[in-house]
Amino acid sequence: MAIVNINFDHLLEEYRSIWNNRILAAGNKTSEETLTEAIKRELLDENSHPRIRKNKYEKYYSAVKRVMDSPVSNDTKVQLIKMHIEIMEEIS
Repeated sequence: MAIVNINFDHLLEEYRSIWNNRILAAGNKTSEETLTEAIKRELLDENSHPRIRKNKYEKYYSAVKRVMDSPVSNDTKVQLIKMHIEIMEEIS
């Protein structure tokens, strides 16, 4: 990721709080890897049944809206949206 000087442990906790305290198994992964993988899965709608999956642009819109409507700090919102943009560019 191009993001530097980011506390990914904190960012991951904030991400979990926005998505209803979603449990994300980290295993041997860093917080950055766990968060990146979770956002990628979210944008690819891998958490939904295949018949009801939405395209990545619809998922991107709903994810950004959810971040913007959340009670987290503006800095956290910017960091999360920036990660969504970078991952969206990777998968497009």
